[in-house]
Amino acid sequence: MRVSAGQVLAVVGGNGSGKSTLLRILVGLSRPTSGTVSGRPPHIGYVPDRFTAHERISAISYLTHMGRIRGMSASAARARGDHLLERLSLVGGRNAPLRTLSKGNTQKVALAQALLVQPDLLVLDEPWSGLDASAHGILAEFIGEVAARGGAVLFTDHREAITKKHADGAYAITDGQVTWRGGRRARDRASMVELVLTMPSSGIAPAEVDWYALPGVVDAARRGEALVLRVARGQSDAVLLTALRKQWSVESLAEATDEPVSSTGVPSTGVPSTDVSSTDARRNTR
Repeated sequence: MRVSAGQVLAVVGGNGSGKSTLLRILVGLSRPTSGTVSGRPPHIGYVPDRFTAHERISAISYLTHMGRIRGMSASAARARGDHLLERLSLVGGRNAPLRTLSKGNTQKVALAQALLVQPDLLVLDEPWSGLDASAHGILAEFIGEVAARGGAVLFTDHREAITKKHADGAYAITDGQVTWRGGRRARDRASMVELVLTMPSSGIAPAEVDWYALPGVVDAARRGEALVLRVARGQSDAVLLTALRKQWSVESLAEATDEPVSSTGVPSTGVPSTDVSSTDARRNTR
């Protein structure tokens, strides 16, 4: 089994076929009885099939704690957690104790913890389970953003329609055997535009913006005196509006190339493929 950078893949199979076990092996929570896993990237986000949270701790306190474990400062973890919970529209609010949340809202917290640090590999076990309709769309955005940044996404779901809609391809588990079931290449979700911003002619510095906090922004870098943003096409209008409101001048908006925009400033993210059968640790995770 091979998972390459920028791919969104599904793992399908019947109940008890081993889908969850395979995901646990992939992220390093279980050891295989045979075989190897190579090329596992440094930043992995994982949502398990069961996220039981009966603690008194609030949602935002939990995310802050998880961020600290992953090397973030408390303020950065709290800000990132707030942003994710707001996008997911957590019912009850950030200060709601975990044990008071419904299954769907608990799943939103599980998704948020997996995305606190930008993942090179995002592994989701039945991630749509219990989510409301609006959160389905936000989850699709998250998956697209991770893939557009060069991360890989692997998920399971028992519904074929979900697999066809969100995955570039699928692996099937039958009688203990993992086989490639086919798929397709790049999709519309990966369509990107390049937005080039410059200082206004007035010379007044525009307001600071956390560009990576805006939905759809997958890369931001300085190119001389200009700021170059790489944005998912579906969110480009909102990002453009934010830039104008913050007093930036727009130099150009065009179809993005296949290469990341990074030059100086924020580096781009690139991860090798993960092959679950090859022993080449530089390129594969198995």
